[in-house]
Amino acid sequence: MTSVRERVRVLREAIARHDYRYYVLNDPEVPDAEYDRLAAELRALEAAHPELVTADSPTQRVSGEPSREFREVEHRVPMLSLDNAFADEDIVNFDRRVRERLEIDGEVDYNCEPKLDGLAVGLVYEDGELRVGATRGDGLRGEDVTANLRTLKSVPLRLQGKGYPRLLEARGEVFMTLKGFERMNAELEARGEKTFVNPRNAAAGALRQLDPRITATRPLEIYFYGIGAVEGGSFAGRHSELLAMLRGWGLRTSPEIRLERGVAGLLSYYRLIGERRPSLPYQIDGVVYKVDSLTQQRDLGFVARAPRWAIAHKFPAEEEMTTVRSVEWQVGRTGALTPVARLEPVFVGGVTVSNATLHNVDELHRKDVRAGDSVIIRRAGDVIPEVVRVIVERRPPDASPVVLPAKCPVCGSDVRRIEGEAVARCTGGLVCPAQRKESLKHFASRRAMDIEGLGDKIIDQLVDSGLVHDAADLYGLDAAKLATLERMGEKSASKLAAAIEMSKQTTLARFLFALGIPNVGEATAIALASHFRSLEALQGADADRVEEVPDIGPVVSTAVVEFFAESKNVDVLRRLVAAGIQWPVVGGADEVNQPLLGKTFVLTGTLPNLSRTDAEARIRRAGGKLSGSVSKKTSYVLAGENPGSKLEKARELNVPIIDEVEFKAMLRE
Repeated sequence: MTSVRERVRVLREAIARHDYRYYVLNDPEVPDAEYDRLAAELRALEAAHPELVTADSPTQRVSGEPSREFREVEHRVPMLSLDNAFADEDIVNFDRRVRERLEIDGEVDYNCEPKLDGLAVGLVYEDGELRVGATRGDGLRGEDVTANLRTLKSVPLRLQGKGYPRLLEARGEVFMTLKGFERMNAELEARGEKTFVNPRNAAAGALRQLDPRITATRPLEIYFYGIGAVEGGSFAGRHSELLAMLRGWGLRTSPEIRLERGVAGLLSYYRLIGERRPSLPYQIDGVVYKVDSLTQQRDLGFVARAPRWAIAHKFPAEEEMTTVRSVEWQVGRTGALTPVARLEPVFVGGVTVSNATLHNVDELHRKDVRAGDSVIIRRAGDVIPEVVRVIVERRPPDASPVVLPAKCPVCGSDVRRIEGEAVARCTGGLVCPAQRKESLKHFASRRAMDIEGLGDKIIDQLVDSGLVHDAADLYGLDAAKLATLERMGEKSASKLAAAIEMSKQTTLARFLFALGIPNVGEATAIALASHFRSLEALQGADADRVEEVPDIGPVVSTAVVEFFAESKNVDVLRRLVAAGIQWPVVGGADEVNQPLLGKTFVLTGTLPNLSRTDAEARIRRAGGKLSGSVSKKTSYVLAGENPGSKLEKARELNVPIIDEVEFKAMLRE
């Protein structure tokens, strides 16, 4: 057994070394046949001695039963998106802002690489072993696709070498090469199965397969471009050096990465990659520039959901010509009327486009789009189809200008447009079926009241049948009424009725978000709930008091005050509360004391007795906030063993540093 165990260890190390040389260094040292012999020998030994099988063995890339669904993973550090630039002038302004914020006169060094058209993921390694892999999702939470990521040969199950942190979240882009995409589609077509339109859709579909055995048959690749959470380790001072460390640990990075200095270097790189774009083995939609100095990155910080130290310079979107069949008006959740061009279907940017947004009345009139027009369609940002321009020379003689309707196309209510605003709105409010359905879908959504099983089709039936006119009517439904809906059996009706009842126990922040107040998103709802602490206090506040809430300006405050001044909304609120919707009252007998209210914490290192998840949960329950970076606004840095650079930053800014004992004492207060 000793010799068998030793042979298994040697084989695993050899296969891992060959994977590293093949996928990371692109420099294989053995032919494929020799690699296959090593893998076959390892499989045979593990089959004969199953007690020697370990999770990080190369043979275990595909394991386990198919999943019914993906569980949700909360990112330890948010996976932010990047601001986009489309013109050289945008890059000049980006570089100027960087230098102004850093207060430097010289040129800045940037790390440059192609922007892959794939799917962003984060892989968490603990003590060198892959533990969790998740999609980007909404940036705060993603889907657990660990089993599927394990099937990628370019993803190491265990990190190579030494010196990696105890916990490392490596972030990368999963994609499919053009050759791999063509080969896969040919195989699918030969089997009579549905083919994919483009490599990105194919990669996204493959990574979200519930059965990892299917993912294993797809030609997926990955390039790593950065890191998220790190514990028990430190990095060099530059992003380029960080990427070199990732490569040393077996995490593959793009071979097209280059360091450039100043705007001239950035634009030179952009044009170089643009020229090489047709010959690259994968699809890209631009290039990414990142300030190379990690210290400068920290100094620049973030704005909203994007870093100030990075930007994506997008290539011109693909364009095609087609004909406008008609211009129709869609009514959204808030009553906004949006003109939409219905098109003769055209293949552009990898997809078939049959609709294009015209944004608002002003944009419609500026472009003067009419039914029958020949137009140029572009997938703006390679995502949203839009009308670029009208080819007036081809306009039919009977094409008439499109005008804003005086009545809502859905409910017939008056359409009103406030002077100075681009948006026109239906005045029907909650009586308009279009608004009613959309507001109910938002109300029942997972981030709002979280009514499981109340999907779009059921809401459509409830509204169309007259059972539900507003959110309060939902709580008058019982299993008997629900069972009258199409394709709704007694068991399903009972489950949905129970879910509606369960949703009555919520939080003030979720409830405010569920109401769909214009301009009030999830973060704003949390801020309002934390500041006012009760629905009554918020209802009685004027615009000046609402503006006292951090990060809330006159636009949001006006929307909030107007919402609570509307008698129809007040009536619905009264009925919702009467139906039994409730939440813990801050400071009341049913609310946990919140000694950390208004305090912002940053965690670093490993605590002796608390996991990071436990510590974060306790901070939130006690009313505190969490941040991923240290700034002058940070109240405390909670530090454990092997802290990272956040500790030094706290000392530089004189931010109080506490340990677990002091933290627990604060909670007891």
